[in-house]
Amino acid sequence: MPPAFLDHIVITAFSLEAGATFVTQTLGVAPQAGGEHPRMGTHNQLLRLGDTMYLEVIAPNPAARPPDRPRWFGLDQLHPRSAPSLSTWVVRSTDITTTAAAALEPLGNIESMSRGTLDWRITLSVDNSVPLDGIAPALIQWQDDVHPASRMDDKGCTLVQLEILHPDPERVRCLLASLALDAPVAVRPAGPDAAARLIAHIDTPQGRRILQG
Repeated sequence: MPPAFLDHIVITAFSLEAGATFVTQTLGVAPQAGGEHPRMGTHNQLLRLGDTMYLEVIAPNPAARPPDRPRWFGLDQLHPRSAPSLSTWVVRSTDITTTAAAALEPLGNIESMSRGTLDWRITLSVDNSVPLDGIAPALIQWQDDVHPASRMDDKGCTLVQLEILHPDPERVRCLLASLALDAPVAVRPAGPDAAARLIAHIDTPQGRRILQG
């Protein structure tokens, strides 16, 4: 089976403006304009974290036609007072069918998506929630040989580590091993009565900063 790699981390927000402000205030660097996802009724902004890695801020698009299905990443559960959050992450494979079949946790169905000139295949659960208490990644396979991060502005940000806190860390480790994941990811136990969450450690021109779920 081919190895899988960390492709991007996802900040969800009720509005794109709120999500972009959260990233700018936390990292000291503003994301750049992205585009729209017509099938999902969402839009995004982006921040490069390396040649093949980036941060995505995603939110419902109020100007888009409402989709005939739940929006991805649990966006329909957000309301105006919901704080932007590091909610999920996406793992890249060159053979998404094989990687999804090998996963020890159900990651969803493989569907085709697009944004502008970009085309990709991605796993989505039936209700578009994030599996395994919001910790399991989605899988993606880009249909272009050139990764989209390479076309983004380089603002001097790099993902040092994605930290996963979960009440059952061994279950998460087994899932990631089944994906043949090669990425700077650390899995640790969540504290007593603590919810599962993601923590991204990012080097920026202002020093190392932390984004959390």
